[in-house]
Amino acid sequence: MNINIERIASLLLIAAVVAITARRLKIPYTVGLMLTGIVLAISPFPSDDIEITKDLIFTIFLPPLIYEAAIYIKWQELRRDLPVILTLATVGVVLSAAVTAAGMHYLAKWGWQSAILFGVLIAATDPVSVIATFKEAGVHGRLRLLVEAESLFNDSAAVVALSIALAFAMGGGITVFVTVQTLAITVAGGILCGALVAGSVLLLAGRTDDHLIEITLTTVAAYGSFLLAEHFHVSGVLASLVAGLMTGNVGSLGSFTDKGREAVVSFWEYIAFVVNSLIFMLIGIRGAYQDFSNLLISIIIAIVAIVVGRALAIYPLSALFSRSALRVSLNHQHILFWGGLRGALALALALGLPSEIPEREAIVTVSFGVVAFSIVVQGLTVIPLLRKLKEIPA
Repeated sequence: MNINIERIASLLLIAAVVAITARRLKIPYTVGLMLTGIVLAISPFPSDDIEITKDLIFTIFLPPLIYEAAIYIKWQELRRDLPVILTLATVGVVLSAAVTAAGMHYLAKWGWQSAILFGVLIAATDPVSVIATFKEAGVHGRLRLLVEAESLFNDSAAVVALSIALAFAMGGGITVFVTVQTLAITVAGGILCGALVAGSVLLLAGRTDDHLIEITLTTVAAYGSFLLAEHFHVSGVLASLVAGLMTGNVGSLGSFTDKGREAVVSFWEYIAFVVNSLIFMLIGIRGAYQDFSNLLISIIIAIVAIVVGRALAIYPLSALFSRSALRVSLNHQHILFWGGLRGALALALALGLPSEIPEREAIVTVSFGVVAFSIVVQGLTVIPLLRKLKEIPA
């Protein structure tokens, strides 16, 4: 992306106007932002040099959004529902990816390598889209915890699964032992990096009463945990998640002063708004330059396969807990199913695929098509669904 202060200022001004307009029209501002990006792409606004890259999304945008969401999750509530969340975020991702891959292979006639890669990268629900939508809708309680935590955890599962699928696609030797070893190292390493950075930040925060330093330390926690983990080739997403959980739960920001707690919350709310605004407008801008005409059938097949895969991941797995204290109500299952939005994460993973991968350009284009459907169609209908199921006021 050709970054300059004029471009950023213009995009933020547009984002503010879109947010005001979207709230008055009572539509998700994420949808308004993406549609605005499309309009910008076909208008005289200089946007043809704006690019979305994996590094831009994965390294710059994703860590603060993961961290910001995690600091609000209460560990006691998370621990109670952790079996449900982990089941959906692991087994659910595998089931969804398998159904999608099968659909793309048998119906769209893609090779197994490309179909599996696409199935894995598109299987995880995107925390950027999910959290922005549910926060704007004012969803609280167990439902919000289940939806947001699942989207946060299944990111790590999808990234790990993609690395394994990529090794398979590139002809690497994949065995059960290697797969389990990779999974264990990636997860444990991500948790350790997040805990180390967050512990250091909390220790330092307890030695100052300057709220500006406290804000700076949380920024270090968000990016430092992610970058440290990625440096050692373990899960950066999981590292930022753990760092956010620790920062938000160890004494409920008890290492921070009262002024520092208020400043930290306000700062991260603003950062989330800025990053979300840029992400969704960029998706709209770059999506407008995609040629969907030759892949329209593949996009439709992908959307149907993803919806079916998500249903098979949510309803049967939720049934496993139906006779326990962790039972997930049918209403919550409906929302977990339809609220599983795809977004920037899938695009980042698709754009990060090596150029020698068969049908790489088709994977990227179909990913854009699926994300556009998810943001617009699911994004516009999930709030009416919440109202109909009486999860938010009518």
